[in-house]
Amino acid sequence: MRKYRQTGFTIVEIMIVVMIIGVLAALVLPSLRSNAVRAKMSEAILALGSCKNQVTELYLSGEDPPGAGNWGCEASNVSTYVDTISTDDVGVIKASLRGFNDLRIDFHDLTLAPLDNTGSLPSGGGSPVRQWRCGNPGDGTNVPPIYLPGSCRG
Repeated sequence: MRKYRQTGFTIVEIMIVVMIIGVLAALVLPSLRSNAVRAKMSEAILALGSCKNQVTELYLSGEDPPGAGNWGCEASNVSTYVDTISTDDVGVIKASLRGFNDLRIDFHDLTLAPLDNTGSLPSGGGSPVRQWRCGNPGDGTNVPPIYLPGSCRG
């Protein structure tokens, strides 16, 4: 006659596995959430593309800036993550963010500022836009830098 012996995991072994899974989850989840917010923020920056093109074209044509809110690209309900787009006198584009379901980002502003060949805001006609500065607090961005994509930090 054979004796059958029960096999399986002990409660201590199961508790160790659950503890390891808990530690790994505690380490991974915060970075996963930050990366998800950065991806949404990238989509919000893409929504500003048409306004960015209009400002660039105006400066390339040598015309003078039309003034705050008169660039022709201001809008509301632009995308899932951008509520409104507004502009200032020299073409700094400001997006009011919403739809992130995260109060660290919702109801904050993100800015794109045109820069001339000296690295400063353009002064008027004849100074083409050489690059764009994204996410600078001096321009009006109040989104915490940790949630901005790497291409949009200052």
